[in-house]
Parts: sequence; structure tokens; C-alpha cells
Amino acid sequence: MPKMKTNRGAAKRFRLTASGGIKRGQSHRRHILTKKSSKRKRHLRSPIMIAPADVAMVKRLLP
Repeated sequence: MPKMKTNRGAAKRFRLTASGGIKRGQSHRRHILTKKSSKRKRHLRSPIMIAPADVAMVKRLLP
């Protein structure tokens, strides 16, 4: 059986943590930043863990 291929789009969006979790970057920080507060933009910088309901689907994309 051949090797499984990693979904390259998913590989660019998600990172696996050492404990097996999956983290992702946050959205809404690409453009129209003038109306967003500094606090909001600062908090959007940090990555967050994906929702538990999505873990199984994302793990299939990242073998």
C-alpha cells in the first residue's frame, strides 16, 4: 500500500503540539485593521487550539 499524502492546504494552516493537540492561527487579521482595537488585534496574533469537534477531521488530513 502506498504512503498516505498529507493535505498541503491543511499542513499550512494547522500545527500539531507535543501532546497531540492541534493549534491554528486566528482569522480577521488580514485587512480592514483600522476599525479594530489594538487589544483585539493583539489577541488575534496568538494561536488557539481547534474545537474538539474538528479534531478527528483535521487529523485525517495530517497523517
